[in-house]
Amino acid sequence: MTDTATSPAPVAPASAVAAGSVVLVANPVKVADLEGLLQRVAGRCAELGLAVPRLISTTPEDPGAGQAREAADGGATLVVVAGGDGTVRAVAQGLAGSGVPLGILPRGTGNLLARNLGVPLEEDEALEVALTGVDRAIDLGRLEDGTAFAVMAGTGFDARMMRDAPEGLKGVLGWPAYLIGGARGLRRSRIRVRVRLDDGPPRSDVVRTVLVGNVGCLQAGLQLLPDAVPDDGALDVALVAPRNAHDWFVLIGRALTRRNRPDRRMELLRARRIEVRTRGREPRQVDGELIDDELYLELTKFGPGVRVIVLSDSCHSGTVTRAAPPRDSAAPAPAGRRSAAARSFRGGRP
Repeated sequence: MTDTATSPAPVAPASAVAAGSVVLVANPVKVADLEGLLQRVAGRCAELGLAVPRLISTTPEDPGAGQAREAADGGATLVVVAGGDGTVRAVAQGLAGSGVPLGILPRGTGNLLARNLGVPLEEDEALEVALTGVDRAIDLGRLEDGTAFAVMAGTGFDARMMRDAPEGLKGVLGWPAYLIGGARGLRRSRIRVRVRLDDGPPRSDVVRTVLVGNVGCLQAGLQLLPDAVPDDGALDVALVAPRNAHDWFVLIGRALTRRNRPDRRMELLRARRIEVRTRGREPRQVDGELIDDELYLELTKFGPGVRVIVLSDSCHSGTVTRAAPPRDSAAPAPAGRRSAAARSFRGGRP
């Protein structure tokens, strides 16, 4: 790492953010050259007649939520985040309900929110979208402790796969490093869970993993939740229960061809509130970030969430300019009903 990376340009405290400014929230672990990134963002802002951006770094103690919240409170009109899904999740949580739009510069292993919303992964293209694209309001999910998520949360095999993936290979291979963790996780037996949807009665299942999603696509274009859209007021649930290697191949093939159908291998459900209880403590993850192993996972969908800047042609209705006021806090549409605007989100860029 260069001296520039370890000693970047002075970082503005969020309290110093000026009204009408652009704020760049960057994860120094994912962005080796913070000064270089700031210069590139500032250069494009100057060409577009936008304010000079201010850089705020995330920290281990605050991975982005506090910086984003204080930027919004300070009058920022645009927050651009550079980092992986964990950083994007934290910044989205900080901006929730503020009406301040969020631009994404993907710098992670999975970059799942960017992929699902059609945000380019290449920096120059992503920056252009962040500064010139259109806003789209999306809901967020929330755990029992208040932690928000924009992509997926889960317990069981998916979290174990992330935990067992060699850390050193993530930077080299990217998301394929998780396949190694997945192979290790296959040695573990299935788990017994009790799942409750909204106010319905609990049900017992034996599964490999429970995934709850705000969006539907995983890495490599795998479509796990075909009906998941991020602004429909509901969360989509996958009870994944393959019994052998053949079942896994069937599920992967269906996900790749986007021909998912419910059967004993995987059941798809929808609800606004989901409670998952396991017999023993299981690993859990939120937007690709591991959280403490526990016996439970409780999730709800809430809005208004956050306005994410996307390509103008990635959704054909419901888009607004960044000068528009935030969405009102009307109750979400009932589960099972979906507007045409929501349907336009299906099938994010793989």
